[in-house]
Amino acid sequence: MTSLGERSLPTATAGLEKGVADGYHLGAQLEVWLDGSHVASVVVGRARDDVAMRADTLLPWFSCTKIVTAVATLQQWERGALDLDDPVDRFVPEFAGLGKERVTVRHLLTHTAGLREAISGTDAWRLEWEALVARIAAAPLDEGWVPGRRAAYHPTTAFLVLGEIVRRLDGRPFDAYVAEEIFEPLDMPDSWLALTDVRYSSYGDRMGVMYDTTRKAAPVPVRSMDSARGYRRVQPAGSGVGPMRDLVRLMEALRGGGELEGQRVLAPQTVEAMAARHRAGMRDETFGMVIDWGLGVMVNSFAYRGRPTSYGYGKRAGRRAFGHGGSQSSLAFVDPDAGLAVALCCNGMPGEAGNHRRTQPVITALYDDLGLNARTG
Repeated sequence: MTSLGERSLPTATAGLEKGVADGYHLGAQLEVWLDGSHVASVVVGRARDDVAMRADTLLPWFSCTKIVTAVATLQQWERGALDLDDPVDRFVPEFAGLGKERVTVRHLLTHTAGLREAISGTDAWRLEWEALVARIAAAPLDEGWVPGRRAAYHPTTAFLVLGEIVRRLDGRPFDAYVAEEIFEPLDMPDSWLALTDVRYSSYGDRMGVMYDTTRKAAPVPVRSMDSARGYRRVQPAGSGVGPMRDLVRLMEALRGGGELEGQRVLAPQTVEAMAARHRAGMRDETFGMVIDWGLGVMVNSFAYRGRPTSYGYGKRAGRRAFGHGGSQSSLAFVDPDAGLAVALCCNGMPGEAGNHRRTQPVITALYDDLGLNARTG
């Protein structure tokens, strides 16, 4: 274990080390900002084979990438290029028809559009961007769906369409837009939405590997996530890659009302709108539980069941906490009431239930380590 920040996190660190011992992951990174300052950087275990995890190891973000795409979309809203209730076919005309003319930008951001089944997860990583957009445009809404009336998390489709909207409005490739409008201003130098083979190779042992740990005694690399092949395609819903010390800077910018170290990516009012409950009290048909949603982010829904939801923020987080999780491995969130910004990634995918058992105690322990219980209630 290495603790590089100003504050030690003994209980949270012990939880991550227990995850290594129990076979949930080979290693992990945890980065924490509190009240506007970086306070802790914890790394445990291995990044790959016999390579130690480091604070600058690059790891896949999976669906934590959706936070980035939401910010890019809301930048267009701020600039007057779109309204949240504009129909998607205003920007992507071929999207019209088959019931999809009722789908709005807000529906995409809140996972109420009814496009979950338009493409498969395999297609999302196999096909080129243009082919994916065309396939979504040609697909009908999910059977019996009325946009806005039902909720079901869309792993890929909705945020790919959001990325296409940004691309058409701005003109730059989506990954170039994100690099120039989000990553560079926030000083996230090792964050990418795709890696060329040359760039992947240049990182050498700094590239971590994601492992399937459903069979804890025999972890195996997730297909393509141990080579350049897994990082070649831009996917607005899930292709982000970089160290948690970068990702936490985006979260701290959101905690700070859209600004970090003098660089602004969103206005304070936009961040407030992002974190508000645009979808409340609705059962998510993908997760099988009630989860409230902001504009592209999951808002703390602990109160519905008296325990954390899938990809929740532990037992101590304030009601206004918001962020996102990445498939069985990562979690990035902001707790405005506690002044907290967090990014966590474990390089093992133990299944949804295993990931929940692993991450939620660590996040709760983080609050205990920082003495935040009284502040969040």
